[in-house]
Amino acid sequence: MKLFFTGLVIALSVTISAAQNAQPKKKLVAQRTSESPKIDGNLDDAVWAKAAVATDFIELKPVPGRVETKEGATEIKILYDDHAIYLSARMYDNPDSVVRELVARDQIGNADFIGIVFDTFLDGVNGNGFFVTAAGVQFDAKYSLIGDEDPNWNAVWESSVKIDGKGWTAEMKIPYSALRFSSKEIQNWGMNVTRKRTGKNVQTFWNYVDPKINGFINQSGILEGLQNIKAPLRLSFSPYVSTLISNYPYNTPGVKNTQAAFNGGMDVKYGINQSFTLDMTLVPDFGQVQSDYRVLNLTPFEVKFNENRQFFTEGTELFNKGDLFYSKRIGSIPSYFDNSGIKSTDKVIKSPQEGKVLNATKISGRTAKGLGIGLFNAVTNKMFTVVEDATGTRRNVESQPLTNYNIFVLDQSLKNNSSISVINTNVLRQGSAYDANVSAALFNISNKSNEYFVSGEGKMSYVTSDPVKKNRNGYSYELEGGKKSGTFTVVYEQEFSDTRFDPSDMGFYTNNNFFDQSVNFGYNIYKPGKWYNQIQAWTEIEYSRRYKPGDFQSLGIFPGVYIQYKNFWSTELIGNFLAESNDFYESRNGQVYKAPSSYRVAVYVNPNRTKAYNFGGNIVREKRDLMDGVSYNFYFFQNLRVSDKLAFGLDLNFQPSYNFVNWVALNGNQSVFSRYDRNTVENTMDAKYSFTNKMGISLGVRHYWSDRRNKDFYSLNASGRLDPYNGAVLKDVDRNYNVFNIDLVYIWQFSPGSELSITYKNAAETNERFYTKRYGRNFDHVLSGPQNNSLSIKVLYYVDYLNLVKKKK
Repeated sequence: MKLFFTGLVIALSVTISAAQNAQPKKKLVAQRTSESPKIDGNLDDAVWAKAAVATDFIELKPVPGRVETKEGATEIKILYDDHAIYLSARMYDNPDSVVRELVARDQIGNADFIGIVFDTFLDGVNGNGFFVTAAGVQFDAKYSLIGDEDPNWNAVWESSVKIDGKGWTAEMKIPYSALRFSSKEIQNWGMNVTRKRTGKNVQTFWNYVDPKINGFINQSGILEGLQNIKAPLRLSFSPYVSTLISNYPYNTPGVKNTQAAFNGGMDVKYGINQSFTLDMTLVPDFGQVQSDYRVLNLTPFEVKFNENRQFFTEGTELFNKGDLFYSKRIGSIPSYFDNSGIKSTDKVIKSPQEGKVLNATKISGRTAKGLGIGLFNAVTNKMFTVVEDATGTRRNVESQPLTNYNIFVLDQSLKNNSSISVINTNVLRQGSAYDANVSAALFNISNKSNEYFVSGEGKMSYVTSDPVKKNRNGYSYELEGGKKSGTFTVVYEQEFSDTRFDPSDMGFYTNNNFFDQSVNFGYNIYKPGKWYNQIQAWTEIEYSRRYKPGDFQSLGIFPGVYIQYKNFWSTELIGNFLAESNDFYESRNGQVYKAPSSYRVAVYVNPNRTKAYNFGGNIVREKRDLMDGVSYNFYFFQNLRVSDKLAFGLDLNFQPSYNFVNWVALNGNQSVFSRYDRNTVENTMDAKYSFTNKMGISLGVRHYWSDRRNKDFYSLNASGRLDPYNGAVLKDVDRNYNVFNIDLVYIWQFSPGSELSITYKNAAETNERFYTKRYGRNFDHVLSGPQNNSLSIKVLYYVDYLNLVKKKK
């Protein structure tokens, strides 16, 4: 408790300051129309003539605060009726300067765009954005303090654009079914409109967004006087059918090399009231999700993969509070895998690593008084491992039980972009398998100018009925505070976890038992100078101890500077300096390892990406003060945009390491380390061709190779140092790992919300205990090995209940 209150006093002390004089917000009076404009990109509808004009946009980049010129002016008009809100936009420009690359939906690519963001509850915290590029490509996203921008959120709305002699125009129709708002008779919404002139690297906003002020939604203008609008019945169905054919050369009696499956299911969205929505997926098909980028992991901790399944990424900002939800636990990467039914004499014939998601449901929304409520539930089926005993008899062993995942969250928005929240996650497993429960309370308080803040989290985990973990409670907290806006920023953070805190059954967590403190100093120059557009500099100092018995773990200093130049190229220089530390995890047996001091210097170079051909990369050098260990990282990327429809990208990454020292094996309870060399090479190629703004094909190819070539072996002694190893000869401790993936995807959005997708995947993996020299040999080796080939075809059709009723009438 002393640690907690000490940190609280420090955090509160840096939040005491007089509020800055905030810039007055722009206002636009909403105008009701009895006649809906035609969404065709032409602004000649009579209803637009009397609408008020929002103009005089102000730059965010490259010169914050500069008002746009008449030659590049933007004019916005807003109308609304009983069904939708409408936007017309006139973007003045030289038509030859309008950039309009065709890309897939929810991407911007290299294109000019116009976008409108609504904060319908005027809380300065949450918003919904609707964007359209000069090529007619739609992009929509949710905004929040926690999730920042969530491009995985999708809505069904209309838009159209036109290129003409004055520049380009856009029209939008955003139905109320795509928004959540209160039932008040007269409403004011937060609203901001942004325009990007990609060719000139200029981004402007209707209501000025000051880069010195933390936050985006809180800097919106006001759309005033929306009267008597009501949310319609929001009910839609997205049934799908899919077929999957896969081939893998098991070449095992009783196991088919080629398998086929036919699936059907449905996604359902239902508006419970004006503010809350139910999302449900029944028997989902994730066969077309992008492949995980697997790597050779030599650390004692799990690798965290990106989530690519849309249901688990769309609109999950409420459920991500407290960082307790790692959605890949559901089906993709289970935390529980039981081998107790497999004997030492059994042979594993087939062992699936992913559970089938039977259904998943989300209920989320926010009341007129700013109370956000979220409910999440998902169920995964049992998993079975096929084993064969010494007599040749096969049987199924249940390796993971039927599992139910749940989240409940309450999030109350407060004044000044502040909030308090509570969240609970629990995992319930059928049978004798253990269950897990985690609860957390969070707060985030800012002053009126959004310059100073204090935030914190208190968490408790409970694991029950586990023969290994036993019934146990664990605790953790985080406390943070400081100055987050302005030219100079400073943030202090404190994190604590006892020895029993464990949220990993539904979250991602590496280790507990720590008391960490850090302070981050930042200095930002946003006003362009003679040779730069902006400069950001920072230094972070981190200090870590164990909670029990309180011994030292690590001390690090991490300085950095980012500079964007007048030609829109940028460089970033980052340092990493670590003192000798006590590592209690690398040994894998609980012994301390005296990890050597080290320094790391990295230089990153990024180009002006508006150019048809652009390239960049980084060079990194790390030096360890033990056995002259050194590592490099050479990364180079290049992009070629052949036309507005065709583009290619190539990424090359080479990371050689020499004389590194890390754990390699356990000989009984003795921890053995080795001095080794390692090469890691990763090559990724991508290409896309867009037929229209609703149809395109994309290709991704990746080969990853990493090895470990051990040279000398050492025993870890009681003091954490290394002695020459004198034990039995260690076998099969070198590593040679290859992964090859192809993802070829065709998507046609044949009507709003409906699409046909065809996906071909090729995946090959080798994981050997000996190494093969040279990249070319490894590439040939993985291609000549067993490969999994699959072809998936999926048709999803969006059905709006209101449209069905209209057709019947």
